[in-house]
Amino acid sequence: MEEINVLINKAKLEKRIEELGKQIQKDYEGKDIVFIGILKGSVIFMSELAKNIKSNVQLDFMEASSYEGTESTGNVRINKDIQNSIEGKDVIIVEDIIDTGRTLTYVREYLKQKNPNSIKIVTMLSKPSRRVLELNVDYIGFAIEDKFVVGYGLDYNEKYRNLPYIGYIE
Repeated sequence: MEEINVLINKAKLEKRIEELGKQIQKDYEGKDIVFIGILKGSVIFMSELAKNIKSNVQLDFMEASSYEGTESTGNVRINKDIQNSIEGKDVIIVEDIIDTGRTLTYVREYLKQKNPNSIKIVTMLSKPSRRVLELNVDYIGFAIEDKFVVGYGLDYNEKYRNLPYIGYIE
């Protein structure tokens, strides 16, 4: 079994998610929002974030991947598309972690073709040192160094998603 070290504890995560929710609430005052969660990693973060927003939040999901194992292939595939129309709607893509930026750049361009009113991105974690594509991220929970992280939705071979904190494997 892998040894997992705590990087961001539960209390710090919850406090930051509450702050992000308040910021999004302020920015979208009086508007309905469509959260599009990128499966599977965003599920826990997205549900906690939605609980911190008073406006109406619709939830939809996509599955996009550029990874095989722990390495990005550079090719992005849409494995599951959203179910509802986003035409004329204010969309926030919800991601667990942004690494190279390839997946989110692709997903954002793909969703733009569906004519939403606006598209913004919120991520729980960002690894700026790994970025290969310039990507404007509107809301960032935490910028972290290049570590292999698990917990709070993030996995290692489908394990550790349910940890209540962000940890890293040496």
